[in-house]
Amino acid sequence: MLRTHYCGELRKKNVGEKVKLVGWVATRRDHGDIIFIDLRDRYGLTQIVFDPARNKEAHENSHALRNEYCVLVHGAVSERPVGTKNEKIPTGEIEIYVEKLEILSESLTLPFEVKDGENVSEEVRLKYRYLDLRRNSMQRKLEMRHKAYKHIINFLDSEKFLYIDTPMLTKSTPEGARDYLVPSRVQQGSFYALPQSPQIFKQILMVSGCERYFQLARCFRDEDLRADRQPEFMQIDIEMSFIDVEDIFDVCERMFKGLYLELLGKELKTPFPRMPHHEAVSRYGCDKPDTRFDVFLHELTEDVKDSEFKVFKNVVASGGKVIALAAPGYKDISRKEIDDLTAFVGEYGAKGLAYFKVEDTGLTSQISKFFNEATLKLFKEKTGAKPGDMIFMVADDKKTAYDAMSALRLKIGRDKNLIDKSRFNFLWIVDFPLFAYNKDEKRWESEHHPFTNFYPEDMAHIDKGDLGKVRSKSYDLVLNGSEIGSGSIRIHRRDVQKKIFDILGITDEECQVKFGFMLEAFQYGPPPHGGVAFGLDRLITLFTGDSSIREVIAFPKNQKGACPLSGAPSMVDEKQLRDLGIKLKPGQSNA
Repeated sequence: MLRTHYCGELRKKNVGEKVKLVGWVATRRDHGDIIFIDLRDRYGLTQIVFDPARNKEAHENSHALRNEYCVLVHGAVSERPVGTKNEKIPTGEIEIYVEKLEILSESLTLPFEVKDGENVSEEVRLKYRYLDLRRNSMQRKLEMRHKAYKHIINFLDSEKFLYIDTPMLTKSTPEGARDYLVPSRVQQGSFYALPQSPQIFKQILMVSGCERYFQLARCFRDEDLRADRQPEFMQIDIEMSFIDVEDIFDVCERMFKGLYLELLGKELKTPFPRMPHHEAVSRYGCDKPDTRFDVFLHELTEDVKDSEFKVFKNVVASGGKVIALAAPGYKDISRKEIDDLTAFVGEYGAKGLAYFKVEDTGLTSQISKFFNEATLKLFKEKTGAKPGDMIFMVADDKKTAYDAMSALRLKIGRDKNLIDKSRFNFLWIVDFPLFAYNKDEKRWESEHHPFTNFYPEDMAHIDKGDLGKVRSKSYDLVLNGSEIGSGSIRIHRRDVQKKIFDILGITDEECQVKFGFMLEAFQYGPPPHGGVAFGLDRLITLFTGDSSIREVIAFPKNQKGACPLSGAPSMVDEKQLRDLGIKLKPGQSNA
């Protein structure tokens, strides 16, 4: 090897040793006759000294060095003089006096400085990702990701899971997000799909008798992008046979307990709390609540249905909801700030924002006159508001009211620094509804997916057609307000699956087209089974405290789904299209 040691390895005990180090020039400092550079590799920094009194040739060669030149230095380890030691880095007690310098390669003038804390646009960082990844903070994120892979594989192996790869080229199924399609050259007019998840194959593996499967699976979804989404992402995919919900929770909680200790060096309390879906929505307005601060939503629909305030009265009469929360410390809010909050909830469809100031003497508002004293007192009691708070209310259809107030709750938490960012609150959301009613299409749909099982006692609701009361055996794992995983116990009995397909309006012919090969496998003694999948990118992002999953992926796509580094997606030549039997529409240039 070119090196004898890494740049972050040498200590005072190595003084006097002859060493060889390789790496990149992080900084160069010319102090008259003596030249210093900080040499950086993946493992740290070491100060390198070029002293003409010790080696004139090496000193002369050092004048050519610039930032990010890749070099090899031969030299001797010396203790730094008193007063020059750097306690901020592990190698701060020593330095290397160079006896020989080899420039392995040169660097152009940099588009940005390769160091943490530089204000560089994301687009530039992604274009020059190879430089961005040299930064210490990015190296640590890649290292954390590696440790996560290693821990997960080792833990699940110890639990008798088998790592099994599933196909990357598979059949398109019109469920969930839009597929990425891959045209077949051999069978022109036919297409593969890149997997949105290994869902069908992992269930077939249960039929195959594998019993415990896992995979660090790459998944693809052609959907609109945001900070926590990428067109391709990594998933911790798990499936087990002969189990129920408690078995899934037990394995996952022990896996996360060890992962938390490995990555963050802290103990994680288990078992994780559990919250029914209906409670999450009623208290937090969503099914992925951030429980790190105690601001809650409260329904006041019944309390205002007979009030003289027509906005509330009309919303309640039309089947809508009136949802409120107490915002701590907002008493002195300005009119402009109220207008800004009204515009904010408007982004979620809310038509307005009612508000009351909480005084020592009671509630004051422009609309107080529409409510009697008993009702105003009830607002304060139900929301738990205290003097100095504001009570905000949204009256709208159920979905809009909860969406808007959930978003407002989070905004209040951020703006007033109510969120304890040192906490990692894991939470299982359970008892999701099995069905969701699509008002536009006037039909029932699966809340999760059509293979999700339900509680046996809820079969009575299905038989009566009371589908809104059927609870599924599905579950989400939420961390600090982000959904990091989702799963369910699957339906393994063919008669039950047929009943669910009938409710969803999926005909036998459609079943064969969409899921034929899986349903055929389920005719051969499928075991009871269930599983879960966790978004690894999103999980690592929460552990690093970043706001975007692009920060923890080596080569991510930007918000337009493009790769600034490679230029993907790109045009291809006409011959490739002809081989695939594809012709572009007029105006779609392939130049």
